[in-house]
Amino acid sequence: MKPIKVLFLSAEAAPLVKVGGLGDVAGSLPTALRKLSEGPDVRVCLPLYPPLKDQDLDLTPRASFQVEAGSGSIPAEAFQASVNGVPYYLIDGPPIACSQQIYSGYNHQNGVKFSFFSLAALELTKHIQWKPDILHAQDWHTAPAVYKLSRIREDESFFKNTRSLLTVHNLPYLGHGTERALAEFGLPAVEHSALPGWAEGLPLPLGLLSADKINTVSPGYAQEMLTQEYGAGLEGFLLTREADLSGILNGLDLESWDPGADPALPLNFSPDTLERRTENKLRLQAELGLAVDPGTPLLAMINRMDYQKGVDLVPEALGGLSHLNWQAVILGTGDPELERAAQSLEDDYPQAAAILKYDSSLARRIYGGSDMMLIPSRYEPCGLTQMISMRYGCVPLARATGGLQDTIIDYHTIHSSQSTGFLFQQASATALAEAINRALGVYQDQRRWRGLQRRGMQIDFSWEVSAREYLKLYKELFHSTVNVER
Repeated sequence: MKPIKVLFLSAEAAPLVKVGGLGDVAGSLPTALRKLSEGPDVRVCLPLYPPLKDQDLDLTPRASFQVEAGSGSIPAEAFQASVNGVPYYLIDGPPIACSQQIYSGYNHQNGVKFSFFSLAALELTKHIQWKPDILHAQDWHTAPAVYKLSRIREDESFFKNTRSLLTVHNLPYLGHGTERALAEFGLPAVEHSALPGWAEGLPLPLGLLSADKINTVSPGYAQEMLTQEYGAGLEGFLLTREADLSGILNGLDLESWDPGADPALPLNFSPDTLERRTENKLRLQAELGLAVDPGTPLLAMINRMDYQKGVDLVPEALGGLSHLNWQAVILGTGDPELERAAQSLEDDYPQAAAILKYDSSLARRIYGGSDMMLIPSRYEPCGLTQMISMRYGCVPLARATGGLQDTIIDYHTIHSSQSTGFLFQQASATALAEAINRALGVYQDQRRWRGLQRRGMQIDFSWEVSAREYLKLYKELFHSTVNVER
């Protein structure tokens, strides 16, 4: 049987364009899928943002066509490129060409840009006569394609057997401020639906309403989305779709994140050569201006300065533990108030360092030299920090939420032989401090600490594992329809 054909829509995909975690997923998952023995024919569709035109891409023109809008048709062009063996379709047109930023806030311009892109992606498949079996959309930016497909599938034979999957990477980002743009592209608000009234014109809720299947980036977050605390006001509606909702963990690019070959590390190491890691720690302490001492536990936090990430909890927690022996480094940038709090930690405690900037090379040295990684997120759909930390022998200490609790096995004295890190329940400085204190106690027994490190380093977080789960989901969708051509 021919491979399942998947049209993969995303607002970003590394290495072409990356703003956040969505870019990592969209850049890695299609490649992993195509490498499977029964791999689907995945093709990625991406806006041709103006900065991409300055890259040295080998673009082949594929189609020119019109996208219908209330004010008249809008011209679109599609170009093809190959990225890591995956066919990419890059779509251009006035709404994309006039936008100098990837995201410019939840506003009308964003709504026009991504509505145009979503409908152009569907229209493109007809012009190149490539009929997708699965439309796989990511987040609110491409949810309009899912909604549009549900409106035309019965009347357009080309899409009769196309099924849709919508992946939610961060539920609260619903696409506020884009309602009028959707209506201008013939995507009106629904009425008397299972959605709450305030959501009936928003792109992500409309996609969730009309998608054949919904998934998110961890099993834990899939369950949390059904609760009032994490449901962004849609928890009641999502309960009506619970049977169609699942969670699949994101993967990690094991070639990029490899402590055995990472050129950013002073010394490379593996689970069998963990003793080499100590030299990385000593050099990192010197680089940060901290006392060089292999016996002092070095705590780290690498994150954007965001309330969601629980950054505000760290200074208070560490301040309450100032009588203990520790060092800490915080790397990141973002909210000015949180940056000031991190800087105050450095000012008040000589054993702390705050680096308020983005520095990918330093981040790798921190992963490869510090002893534990603080991840006190208020919510975390999946998270890559904990996966990278474990891969680099840096023991994660995280709040038990979303993908964090799916990937970290908490240290308990009774079951310590299976543990890979430390979890705490409440999003509070007190709970974080208690977890740090517990971890510092275990650190004193280096035999047990080495066990934590080795177990974490040996977990398979590869994209191949995730890709196989997505392939199962594609097959479920594919076999849910009677495809007369097959």
